[in-house]
Amino acid sequence: MLAPWLELPGVGEQLSGLSEATGLDLHRLGTTASAEEIKDTAVTQPLLLALGVIAAGQLDLDDTGERVVAGHSVGELTAAAVSGALAPADAVALAARRGAEMAAACALTPTGMSAVLGGDPDEVLARIEEAGLTPANRNGAGQIVAAGAIDALEKLAAEPPAGARVRPLAVAGAFHTHYMAPAAESLAQYAGGLHVGDPRPILLSNADGAAVLTGPQLIDRLVRQVTLPVRWDLCLHSCADLGVSGVVELAPGGVLAGIAKRELPGAEVVALKTPEDLGRARTLIASRPQHGQGEHTPEFRVVVTPAKGVFTRAEAIEEGQQVARGTRLGTVQTNRDEHPIVVAEAGVLTEWLRNDGDIVPAGLPVARLANGSEY
Repeated sequence: MLAPWLELPGVGEQLSGLSEATGLDLHRLGTTASAEEIKDTAVTQPLLLALGVIAAGQLDLDDTGERVVAGHSVGELTAAAVSGALAPADAVALAARRGAEMAAACALTPTGMSAVLGGDPDEVLARIEEAGLTPANRNGAGQIVAAGAIDALEKLAAEPPAGARVRPLAVAGAFHTHYMAPAAESLAQYAGGLHVGDPRPILLSNADGAAVLTGPQLIDRLVRQVTLPVRWDLCLHSCADLGVSGVVELAPGGVLAGIAKRELPGAEVVALKTPEDLGRARTLIASRPQHGQGEHTPEFRVVVTPAKGVFTRAEAIEEGQQVARGTRLGTVQTNRDEHPIVVAEAGVLTEWLRNDGDIVPAGLPVARLANGSEY
C-alpha cells in the first residue's frame, strides 16, 4: 500500500517520523507485512492515517480557497490533520492509541458488523433495531452498516429487510456502538494531553454533519465518535448545502468517492489511490474558487432523543420552518414515561431524520437545524 508513495522525495523520512510517534514500524507494515497482520485494527488505523497524511502532504494544500474537510470513521483524524487542528504525527499517534483501545474493547465480547445494501432506508433501520443491532454507519446511497452481537448479525443475514442484502464485514468488532465504551474512556485520557488548534477550513463532524469550530470541541467529538454512529450521509448533506463542487478522496481512496458521485451529482470527484492520481487531484483543487475562508461556515445542529422509546413528531412543524428556543419538536414514549424533545437553540428545521413510530435509542438525532435563512 505504501510502496509507490515511498518513491516520492521526502516520504521515507516522513514515514520514519510517524513510525517513531506510534511505536510501530509503519514502513514494514505498509510494504511487506502479511494481510493477516495488518487486519489487526491496532495496526490498520495508524497505517491508514499515515497514508492519508502522506497523500495530503503531496497536494500542497494551504488555507486559501473555500475548502471543506471530512473523514469517515478513523478518517476523521486525517481530516483533523488536514484542517491543521492536529499535527500529522499527533493524528497518527492518536489513531494508534484509538486502534489499540478499540481492539481491546473488541476482545471483551464477540461482535461484528454487516453492510445492509439496498432496501427502503426506514425499513432497513427498523429491521436493524428489531434485531437488537445498531445502525453504526449511515453512508447514503442505500448503504447502512449494522453492528452488534454475532448471533444477531447472523439472524439479520438470514432474515434481511425486503429488497436488501446483508454482507458481513471483515472487522474486529462492533465499532461505533456502546461496545466501544471502554475505548472511549481510555481515549479521553490520552487525547486530553494533545495540543489541538481550531480547524482552519470547515471540518464536518461524523456525529451530525455539523461544522466543528474549535479545537476542544473537535477533541471531544473525536473521543465520543468511537461509540456514536457515523453519519456520513449528514456530512454529504452539509457538503451539498455548502455547494461543494469538487471532491478529492485521500488514499487509499475509492469507496467514498463512489458514494460522493451518487450523493453530490454534478461534483467533480477524484479518488487519490496512487501517486499517479496526484496530477488530477492538484488540477481539481487549483480549479476551485479562491474566495477565502469563513464566508460560509455552517452552524448545523441536531436535536437528539433524551431516552429510548417510540418517537412521535410534534404536529404542524414542517421542514423549512423557523423554530424558537424551547419549541417541543416531539416526544419519546418509554414503557413508563413520555419525554419531550425540546430545541435548545433557535434555528430552521432543515430535515426530519426520524419518522413517527420509530423506535429510537437515547442520543439519536431526530431532526437537523441550521441557523439563519441562508441554510
